[in-house]
Amino acid sequence: MLVLGLETSCDETGVALYDSERGLLADALFSQIDLHRVFGGVVPELASRDHVKRMLPLIRQVLEEAGCVATEIDAIAYTAGPGLVGALLVGASCAQALAFAWDIPAIGVHHMEGHLLAPMLEQNPPEFPFVALLVSGGHTQLVRVDGIGQYELLGESLDDAAGEAFDKTAKLIGLNYPGGPEIARLAEQGVPGRFVFPRPMTDRPGLEFSFSGLKTFALNTWQQCKNAGDDSEQTRCDLSLAFQQAVVETLTIKCKRALKQTGLKRLVIAGGVSANKALRASLEDMLGSIKGNVYYARPQFCTDNGAMIAYAGCQRLLAGQQQDLAISVQARWPMEQLPPL
Repeated sequence: MLVLGLETSCDETGVALYDSERGLLADALFSQIDLHRVFGGVVPELASRDHVKRMLPLIRQVLEEAGCVATEIDAIAYTAGPGLVGALLVGASCAQALAFAWDIPAIGVHHMEGHLLAPMLEQNPPEFPFVALLVSGGHTQLVRVDGIGQYELLGESLDDAAGEAFDKTAKLIGLNYPGGPEIARLAEQGVPGRFVFPRPMTDRPGLEFSFSGLKTFALNTWQQCKNAGDDSEQTRCDLSLAFQQAVVETLTIKCKRALKQTGLKRLVIAGGVSANKALRASLEDMLGSIKGNVYYARPQFCTDNGAMIAYAGCQRLLAGQQQDLAISVQARWPMEQLPPL
């Protein structure tokens, strides 16, 4: 089955072709980072307009790269939520229009299920069951995964997601959007130990997260430095390192708890923040200490992309799941509501 995947949940237009027998044939992505950077964050209206502009050229591009023609496509998978409603509607309406014109099925995919299954595109995919850490700009969740559609939420952030905290903290200390890569870049030049940030909610049992207090701690630390006349680039580096260490250690502690609670030895990390090298190194060390394994997607498939949507949609279509031509998207959509295969 040849599936065209369309991803438009936020500020990146992703298109890919996935074949159930041959694997990933082609993928293309257009990132709107430069468009939104001047505003310090994603502007939903601009995101929607740009998805309209980029979608058809990207579809033509992946068809050409894969050496395929439109009549060979068996189905279309698109992101139906969660995300920005206007952006989701662009992908959904495009997918359903093409499906109607080509007389093929279209299926809406859960964005976070796409992220969760992205490591399945790698040469060494994880086996079920496993614990998944979904960590992105909008979500920070620990989920037990027994199969596609078989999800048990173990814990999630009570306020800011980790990626959101990275972006907001970066903005507070005068860095560009998106904040995650900027903080990671500066952290490489940071002096360890100059600042020590708290590890939120690790002093009590449970698997819930909270990152808004960490952002406030960073702001207060930065203001104290500025008041003392020290707002140098090195101070930004030291603060970035302290913030990154706090987030990474907090996520690592919670993941270790989740593995112990479930009795599992396989951990999947997915979502944009999973591209963070310090987080990967910390989790690899932790899993090594308990003789477990950690899995993640290649860097370009950690952030939003069409390949993960094409793969997730393909699995559900192969299992016989169907959907009518109604255009339906959800800004909020708990993953536990998804039907199992």
